[in-house]
Amino acid sequence: MPDEHKLHSFRRMNGFDDIVPTDEEFPYGEGYDEDGYVIRPNKSQLRRDSIKILDLGKKLAEFEVIKLQHMNLPEELMDALLDAKNIHQNGARKRHFKFVAKLLRSMETEALEKTVHDVEYGTEQENAQFHHVERWRTRLLNGDNPDALTQLMEAYPQADAGRIRQLIRNARKEAEQSKPPRSSRVLFQALRELLIH
Repeated sequence: MPDEHKLHSFRRMNGFDDIVPTDEEFPYGEGYDEDGYVIRPNKSQLRRDSIKILDLGKKLAEFEVIKLQHMNLPEELMDALLDAKNIHQNGARKRHFKFVAKLLRSMETEALEKTVHDVEYGTEQENAQFHHVERWRTRLLNGDNPDALTQLMEAYPQADAGRIRQLIRNARKEAEQSKPPRSSRVLFQALRELLIH
């Protein structure tokens, strides 16, 4: 077994006393190598694994309740993630996420990590698509670029040019008269259907 005093000093000096699993959570000295030496975990790897689990817990806590309910999480973990949404004080959140990490360490997390990755990637993709549609709408409504509709039709020949032209006219008129931007919103929807689907 390692010297407890040295181990705790090392943790404090390196600033990760709070996130490295305790000896009870990750017992040292389990197993021996072929020469009879005790196999101990690499402390840097321990730290990386602990941070990874902690980050996973924080990302899960950001999920909407309905998404969490579809993930078939253990009841105790589900309750802890829901509680995290109502804890705002820094110290309390830090302690609570240590508890969430402890729960995560006791289970297989590969499927959860994949789910989080898929959600994050999907969100990034949705944001990129939204900005792509928004840029086209801005180009079409901007009077400085009279060729914007022609460029759109060249890029997307299946577009309904007559409908889009009418929406552009209506949206510009609404803007001039300070009316609610109904046509601008309809144009956005039409462009999203055209550019994404």
